[in-house]
Amino acid sequence: MAAQSSRIAPTGVPTPQDPPAEEAGAPGSRGLPPDERRGLRSDARHNRHRIVEAAREAFSERGIDVPMVAIARRAGVGTATLYRRFPTRESLVAEVFADELAECAGVVHEALTDPDPWRGFCSVITRVCAMQAADRGFTEAFLAAFPDSADVGEQRARAEDGFAELVRRAKESGRLRADFAREDLVLVLLANGGVVTDTRATTEAASRRLVAYLLRSFESAPGAGVLPPAPPIGLGQLYRVPGN
Repeated sequence: MAAQSSRIAPTGVPTPQDPPAEEAGAPGSRGLPPDERRGLRSDARHNRHRIVEAAREAFSERGIDVPMVAIARRAGVGTATLYRRFPTRESLVAEVFADELAECAGVVHEALTDPDPWRGFCSVITRVCAMQAADRGFTEAFLAAFPDSADVGEQRARAEDGFAELVRRAKESGRLRADFAREDLVLVLLANGGVVTDTRATTEAASRRLVAYLLRSFESAPGAGVLPPAPPIGLGQLYRVPGN
């Protein structure tokens, strides 16, 4: 009777069962031998990896608004386990696309070291659009607002500032048309993100052709005319990470 009464709250209402322990030190793991606690830590790491990989596949196929319950089902874990690892969709999206966002910043940095400003400019457009064509969720993640993720905001700010410097240099070289604006990068990503076909190979081929057309239009040429004003948009202003 004593053991049973220990699970009764002072009001006489049974307390909820503790959640399954996945980490050493979590409820239910105290008092376990060290080998068993290490096993719990291994399970937690395994679950986290499965969730991230399942989310990566789902975001690539369907975009970042895939229901969280669908991601948990694909990962083979319960929704409670998913939310213990990633309390919000934003935290999961940021984790899944951390490498891609860092790579974008790296692409811009590498382009800034190119002695040919026009070649550096073209390489950024080409490589970022190729990443986008390979992963449907990348556009939304790259252009989404992450108010609670300082790392994402910092990486995106670095990429924007670096791209603005590339634009300045390419204009000074005379190869980039004078009325190109840094906001035009967002338009490029939106246009390229709309290239969706029945196979990944066809999508990537169509993206490459679109990018080639766009780069031709960006190049300075006599009699090119004047473009309408650039819209006041920047990276991180078009999407918000959807709710759960």
